[in-house]
Amino acid sequence: MFHTPVAPRPRKRSRSTEAGVLRHEEVKFEDVRLHLLERKMGSSRRRFLTQLARSKGFIVEDALSDAVTHVVSEESQASSLWKWLKGCDLKNLPGMHVLDISWFTDSMREGRPVAVETRHLIQDTSPTLPEAPAPTPASTVSQYACQRRTTTENYNKIFTDAFEVLAESYEFNEIEGPCLAFRRAASVLKSLPWAVQRLGATEDLPCLGDHSKAVMEEILQYGRSFEVEKVLSDERYQTLKLFTSVFGVGPKTGEKWYRRGLRSFSDILAEPSIQLNRMQQSGFLHYGDISRAVSKAEAQALGNIIDEAVRAITPDAVLALTGGFRRGKEFGHDVDFIVTTTEQGKEKRLLTSLIDQLKEQGILLFCDHQASTFDMSKLPSHRFEAMDHFAKCFLILRLEGSQVVGGLHGAEGDGRGWRAVRVDLVSPPIDRYAFALLGWTGSRQFERDLRRFARTERRMLLDNHALFDKTK
Repeated sequence: MFHTPVAPRPRKRSRSTEAGVLRHEEVKFEDVRLHLLERKMGSSRRRFLTQLARSKGFIVEDALSDAVTHVVSEESQASSLWKWLKGCDLKNLPGMHVLDISWFTDSMREGRPVAVETRHLIQDTSPTLPEAPAPTPASTVSQYACQRRTTTENYNKIFTDAFEVLAESYEFNEIEGPCLAFRRAASVLKSLPWAVQRLGATEDLPCLGDHSKAVMEEILQYGRSFEVEKVLSDERYQTLKLFTSVFGVGPKTGEKWYRRGLRSFSDILAEPSIQLNRMQQSGFLHYGDISRAVSKAEAQALGNIIDEAVRAITPDAVLALTGGFRRGKEFGHDVDFIVTTTEQGKEKRLLTSLIDQLKEQGILLFCDHQASTFDMSKLPSHRFEAMDHFAKCFLILRLEGSQVVGGLHGAEGDGRGWRAVRVDLVSPPIDRYAFALLGWTGSRQFERDLRRFARTERRMLLDNHALFDKTK
């Protein structure tokens, strides 16, 4: 049990440094109120540290109360400390900083309250979070994303953001193994309905290798990953990240421009020897709009536009929203749809007719149409195809603010009243609709693991076209 100290004897109260607080004119830090816990620290050491803090202008409260902002302890058992704190009936406990002695030492050395970092905090190691469901036992988490229930809320974003930076860095360097390893690790952590607060809780989780755990340990200890910070400050990474954010520019093109000494959009646009293709030209022209997130309301408005246009072509049209919005996301970088008809073979002319409709409406800003190469007799492919063989088109459409419930996302100060949005359409035959819908819904890691599960666990091949039995 933790004890608050016995009040000083009356004869000592005349000394301001041993009173409950300093006189007002000696207080330098009004917003910080310390309480030093005596347990493990001892009464004489606590008294000395209290005097030291008050001599430097800190307010030190003798009693632990809701007025305290910073609780300092030398208790090494976080669970024991937090159990005691929760029994103190403090209404302000969630708002208090519970700190080890290192924060106090740093503050005394600086002569001011230093910023609270993760390494200073004594974390509540209770395995449950009030806002999250009960933790899933780590031993029951599958190695396959398709076998895991994943919520839309990510309780481990601090780790998954770091993993995704490292995965992207490896992708830019064309090193596939570590890239996939970090993406698998991020996918596992995203599926957890609880936040990882200590590395030991990850012991039975799949897909977390030594490198992933080393990054997590650094974040848990220091609040950040020095490896990730090094990547983020690297000029090549920054440049490729910038270049590949342009519609139509992939890592290879970005690398080629970087090696030519180009570092900015203005460098590219001012270089006479750079010949941009149509897609890249549109990417630069509409960069401000299509680099901005698309809201669910904007996606629904585009769905209404395309649905009306396709039903003007054929009343038996089938339209389905896919991608992240189908998975429940509120925002995305583009909007994906499957467009087909209930009559087999009729879909072959559907996309070209739809493109003509959008041109007539004056909202088609860019179009790249790819005709179908689908031939069931030539499938399955001997290698994994990144894209399927269905007819598809990659568009940039003009979306009016008046068509969006609640208006355009992030359009404050934009007097145009419209924005450009990236839209992808794919048109499979109706008998391939289920496979295309599954394949275009994502996420990318889910699709990878779904195909890996089919191949490894079921001896089958799955792609956007069909499910094949390898034994037949």
